[in-house]
Amino acid sequence: MAGRLAGLADPRRRRGRRHSLVSVLLVAASAVLAGARSYAAIGQWARSAPQDALARLGARFAGVLQVRVPPSTATIRRIIALTCPGGLADLTGADPAGTTTLAVDGKSARGSRSGEVPAAHLLAAMTADGRTVTQLRVPHKKNEITCFAVLLDPFDLTGVTVTADALHTQREHARFLVEDMQAHYLLIVKANQPGLHQQLRRLPWKDVTARRYDRERGHGRKETRVTRVLTVIGLALDFPHAVQAARITRQTGKRTRQTVYALTDLTARQASPQVIGQLARSQWTIENRLHFVRDTAFREDASKIRTGRGPENMATLRNLAIEVLRQGGHTNIAAGLRHTSYNPFTRPLDLLGIA
Repeated sequence: MAGRLAGLADPRRRRGRRHSLVSVLLVAASAVLAGARSYAAIGQWARSAPQDALARLGARFAGVLQVRVPPSTATIRRIIALTCPGGLADLTGADPAGTTTLAVDGKSARGSRSGEVPAAHLLAAMTADGRTVTQLRVPHKKNEITCFAVLLDPFDLTGVTVTADALHTQREHARFLVEDMQAHYLLIVKANQPGLHQQLRRLPWKDVTARRYDRERGHGRKETRVTRVLTVIGLALDFPHAVQAARITRQTGKRTRQTVYALTDLTARQASPQVIGQLARSQWTIENRLHFVRDTAFREDASKIRTGRGPENMATLRNLAIEVLRQGGHTNIAAGLRHTSYNPFTRPLDLLGIA
C-alpha cells in the first residue's frame, strides 16, 4: 500500500512539511479500517497509536529520544482535503484486469451539502465480486452522463460487459463502450427514454421461449425473477449495437412486483437469459455492496465532511476499507469493523499489508 501511495503528488508546499504524504494517508486508511468516521476520530486514533504502530506507518521522529510523532488532526484534515481524489481512487482501487463485468452507479454523500453548495455526488465503477475500481466526483447527479466516459476511459475494458442504470442508457455511451473501448454493455431502460421504453414494452414478450426463472430466499423474504430475452436485430430498434432485449420481472412476496427492461450488444450465444439475469443483478449489487454499506457501516450520509476534496477522498478510504475487509474474509462489513476495532493498532495494518 505504501508503494502504491508513493505515486501521489504531494499537494502541500515543501516548506513546513513535517509528515510525509504517504504516512498521513496510511494513518487515515488504518483509522477508517478501525472504524473512524471523521477527521477528529482519525486524529484521536493517531494520537492513541503506540510507537510500534507509528513505526509501521512511517511516522516521523522527533526530539532527542527520537520518538515517533503522529500527524495532528489539522494535518490529517488538510491532506485529505487537498489530495488529488482521482489519483487516490485509482491507486487504492482494484485492477479491473481479469474481470468480466463492471457496474457503474452514482451516490450522493448527503451530509456534505452546505448551504447552496450541493452534496458531493460520486460516480463509481465496481466489479461483480464487489471490488471498487475507481471513483469520480461529478458536479451534480445529472452530470453523471457527461462523466461516464471520463470514469472508464483510463482502463482496458476489452471484452468486459459494463452495466449501468437507466440514467446511462444513452446512445453515446453505447457507441463509446463498443466502438472505443471494445467492451460490451447491458443498460437498463426506463421511462426517461420514453420512445425506447415504449418500443420495448410492445415487443411480443408473451411469445418468447428464451426465459429463465430464479427463486431466492434471504433476509426474511422470497424473491422470484423471470428473465425473458428476445433478439431485436431487424426490428428497427433505435439504439446503437443492440442485439438482444430483456424483460426482467421481480416479485417479492404477494404484492410487490417490478418489471424492468434492458438492452445489450451481446448475442444469444454470448449471453443466455441466465447470464443476462446475472448481469442485471450485478448492477443492483453495486447499490447493496457499496453504497448501502458506506451509509450503514460508516454513516456516510451523516458525515459533515464538506470542504475541498474531503468528501470524495473519505469515500475512497471507505471503499478501500470495504474491499480489504472482504478480502480478509468478512462478508458482514459492520462485523468486520467491530473485529478490527477490538485490536485497532495491529489488525488494520495487517489487513492493509503494512509491514
